[in-house]
Amino acid sequence: MSSPGKAILYGFLIWLIVFVVAFAIFPIRESWRALFEAIMPVAIVLATTTFAHLYLSKTSENVLWESLVVGGLWFVISLLIDLPLMLTGPMEMPLTEYVADIGVTYLIIPIIEAGMGLVRTVAFRESQNVA
Repeated sequence: MSSPGKAILYGFLIWLIVFVVAFAIFPIRESWRALFEAIMPVAIVLATTTFAHLYLSKTSENVLWESLVVGGLWFVISLLIDLPLMLTGPMEMPLTEYVADIGVTYLIIPIIEAGMGLVRTVAFRESQNVA
């Protein structure tokens, strides 16, 4: 990992942005659940693509591998912060419900990061073959 500190910070910020969005729209979770469930993946995609671009734009070697590692790290960060909050306290979600409702959605994070890494890798290789 070329910049572990930045990777950890960006992973935390992805989780924080998604958490703030969820907190802001939480009142509609019961009254209009479908809208709540539609907004949350959009927030994850927006935060992840933003930070994936910021992180990968400073990565020049092994971009695909870096994107796989960082995407996995960001996924784990979101789970590690989220699990204690959702399984205890006012939410008290059962683990199976958490995985089905939230955990699976977090898989968007490494998928986007890996996809962006793949695109950057292919673009770099094609630019080398043009010359």
